[in-house]
Formats: sequence, C-alpha cells, structure tokens
Amino acid sequence: MRNLGFDIQRFVDYTRRETDKTLRGRRRLSGNYGRVYINNALIFEVSAFSTKVTFEREDIWIGNSKDSKVTGLTGEGELTIKQVFSRGFDVYMKNQLKGWDERFQFIGYLADPDTLNGEYEFVKFDNVWINEIEVIKFEKASVIEKTIPFGFTPEDVEFSKSIGAPDETSDTTIGTVEHVTLDNSDYGDFDDISESVAED
Repeated sequence: MRNLGFDIQRFVDYTRRETDKTLRGRRRLSGNYGRVYINNALIFEVSAFSTKVTFEREDIWIGNSKDSKVTGLTGEGELTIKQVFSRGFDVYMKNQLKGWDERFQFIGYLADPDTLNGEYEFVKFDNVWINEIEVIKFEKASVIEKTIPFGFTPEDVEFSKSIGAPDETSDTTIGTVEHVTLDNSDYGDFDDISESVAED
C-alpha cells in the first residue's frame, strides 16, 4: 500500500528546497543600495528615504457596525541627509517668503544586487513640496543629520519598475497569486533615466 504520508513529506521537503533558493536571507533588500534624485540630480548624502500614502476615511455606521468610506488620499514622506552643504534650501526659503511655492520631482531608486532576477524598484513622485526646513543645527562630536518632511499628490506617483514575486506558475508553488504587470511604454524620458541609472 502506498505511503501517502511519505509522499506528502517528500513534496513538502522538495517545495522547501526550491523555495529556499528564492527566500534565503540574502534576498532581503538592503537600503545601502537606495538612491534619491531631486529634479534628476543625485542627492548623494541621503541616509534615509521614506514615503507613504494615507487613505483618509470617514466612518459609516450600518446598524451597530462601523464601516468606512475612503474620502481622499494624502501623500507624505521624509528625506534624511548627512549634511555636506546647504543644498539651496536658503534660496528655497527666500522664495517662500516671496510667495513662490516651488514644486519638485523626486525619484526613489533601490537596486540590491541580490534582488531576484536582478530587478529593482524605481518610483517617481511629481508635485512634491517641502513642509519644513531645519535652518541650522549641530551637535558636538556627531555628524550633522537633517530630516526634511515633504508632501506629494498621490495621483502624481508613477511606478516605472517594481520587484515581482517568484514565478507563480512554478510547480513548487501552492495556489496562484494575481499581480499587475506595469506597461512602461508611456513613460518617455522617465524610462531613459531608469535605464541609465540601472547601468551605473
């Protein structure tokens, strides 16, 4: 009589071996390979970069249950730098005093060499504004670090490249996962920038 339990264990062991090839610790992304560009200029002194979109919701009561409805989206983030020079923030503040609310284009790029299939993330943020500037700061016996909070409109975020999951059609996976493949044909010069960055 066939040992069903043994067959199942063999399948589990095989799946684990195949999955380990893609899920080893080295596949975790490292922030050491991240870059930020502002108006296409590399900000080499960046030490941290984060962005998020918040779904603004209004409570909707249905009977005794609280549901919700999305009423808007808010984009915000933080850029942290180890200061080398002033980066023109003095000019930016003077322009604000004159009533000129300048907007920027930010690009976030992350390309860890250990990424599956050599893929990378490349996201563009248009209509970015600065919320706060640390005019001058220092602390004895430490490198000066400044954090710059900013906002952006979620409609102006473009995902040019993203890191996909392992091949869902493989025999080693159980079930399927649907995901969207982005069409980059409409990005124009944005693609040119991403290709040149990837070749660095």
